[in-house]
Amino acid sequence: MPILRQDDVAIYYESTGQGDPLLLMPGALGTGTTDFPHQIAFFSTTHRVIAFDPRGYGRSRPPVRDYPPNFYERDADDALALMTALNLRRFSVLGWSDGANSATILAARNPDRVEQLVVWAGNSFLTEAELHIFQSMRFLSTWSERALEPMRAVYGSDLESLWESYVAGLERIYAAGGDLYRPLLSAVRCPTLILHGDKDPLVPAEHPEIIHRGIAGSELIRFAEGKHNIHARYYVEFNQKVASFLARTKATSTRAQ
Repeated sequence: MPILRQDDVAIYYESTGQGDPLLLMPGALGTGTTDFPHQIAFFSTTHRVIAFDPRGYGRSRPPVRDYPPNFYERDADDALALMTALNLRRFSVLGWSDGANSATILAARNPDRVEQLVVWAGNSFLTEAELHIFQSMRFLSTWSERALEPMRAVYGSDLESLWESYVAGLERIYAAGGDLYRPLLSAVRCPTLILHGDKDPLVPAEHPEIIHRGIAGSELIRFAEGKHNIHARYYVEFNQKVASFLARTKATSTRAQ
């Protein structure tokens, strides 16, 4: 079982395929393999795909996951440490939801390392309305069984306390002003693709527009009927659009080295 050990943290990851390295960053409570099965299968035919479990999630336990105000930055730092340990100097990143947030921070802070960036269902700041959405989901009794089943399979009886900690972490961020990384958007230098489901119940349509305007030269693709998980619901179209972007912008990112 591949593990990166640093200090008191063990980061689990899987590496599949050969070619240019492509890092997959999962969403809240997610893992690399459970959040991205369709992307791992597709992109490992052309890339070396690295799918990891952020600290405190999936098989990167212990430690128990906590949510300090800098947890997005911490996940970005862990991802960079993993790629450095694997001797992968330059790499591209796909990030979903919370993973989109940490992926953008990673790209902004490390322009010499991140070659291409693809993000969807992310938000560069937190509004009161969005916080209320998560607060309304605080208790697992409000979740559908379909949503609960895969999470219970990973976390068992720890799921409720873990989710409660996550919502409390968002509350602390909002109380501190709600910014996640909006001031960093202009620091992203690599070719960037933003995708969004127009019917996403968690991330209003203003967020991809703001990220798009904030990252110079970025591209934005919308899925009119898409919700939060467009990479799973529309994986054939999603993968094709991402693959086209990665192939088309490879020369641009290489010249920027």
